[in-house]
Amino acid sequence: MDAKEHSSPAPQRTPAIHIRRISLADVGAALAAGLRDFGRAPLIGLFFGSIYAVGGIVIWLLLVVFHEPWWILPVAVGFPLLGPFVAAGLYDTSRRLSLGEPLRFGEILKVVLAQRQRQVGWMAFVVLFIFWMWLYQFRMLLAVFLGFKSFSSIEAFLTVVLTTPEGAGFLIAGTLVGAAISFMLFCATVVAIPLLLDREVDLVTAIMASFKAVLENPAPMIGFGLIVALLSFAALVPLFLGLLVVLPVLGYATWHLYTRVVDPAVS
Repeated sequence: MDAKEHSSPAPQRTPAIHIRRISLADVGAALAAGLRDFGRAPLIGLFFGSIYAVGGIVIWLLLVVFHEPWWILPVAVGFPLLGPFVAAGLYDTSRRLSLGEPLRFGEILKVVLAQRQRQVGWMAFVVLFIFWMWLYQFRMLLAVFLGFKSFSSIEAFLTVVLTTPEGAGFLIAGTLVGAAISFMLFCATVVAIPLLLDREVDLVTAIMASFKAVLENPAPMIGFGLIVALLSFAALVPLFLGLLVVLPVLGYATWHLYTRVVDPAVS
C-alpha cells in the first residue's frame, strides 16, 4: 500500500496579519467613509445606536430610582467603552457595503448573534473586565479623596468636586486613571474586534495585532482614539440621544480604519 495513503493532510496555517503604516489622512478618510455609510444605511445605524441610547437612559433611571443619581457620571464614562463589541453589526454593515452585498437586516443580526460562538464572544469578557475595573477604580478614588460620602444629586457631587481641594485631587486622579484605562481598552479592541469578525483568528492574536497597530501608527491611531472619546462624550450631553448617530458613524469608521491598517487576508 502506498505510504501516501497513510499521510495526514498538512495543517492549515492562519495567514499572517500584516500591519500597514497609515497617516492622519487615512483617519480622515475612514471618518468620512463612516459618515457616508451612515447615510447609505441610516435605519441600521439608528437601530444599533439606539441600543446605547436606550441603555444609557435606563441606567440613568435606575440610578434615580435608587437615589444615587451622581453615579451616572462614572457609568456614563464607562458605558460607551462597551461600544466596540456591540458594534459588530455595524462592522458587518460596512463590510457588506464595501463589497456591494445587499443589506438584509436579518442576516446582519445573525452575524451579530453568531459571534457568541466565536472569539468575539470571549472579547466581551475582556471589555466587561476593563469596564468593571474602571468602576472599581472610581469607587476607590472616591473613598481616598472624598471619603464614603453620600450625594443626593449630581449638583451636590459636582459642587464638592469643583470647589474643594479634595475634589480637585479626585478629579485629576480620576481623569488620569480613566484615561489610562480607556487607552488600554482602545489599544486592545480598535483592530481586534473587526479582525475577529473578519477572520478566524484567536483572541490573543487579535489583541496583539491591535496593540501592534497602535504602536506602529501612534499619531493616527491615538488621534482616532481622541476623536472617538470627544465625540462619544459630546453625544452623552443630550441625555444619551447623540449616541443614536455618533456611535454608528464611529462604528462604521472603525471598520474602514481597520481595512486601511491591516492587509487583506491572502487565501
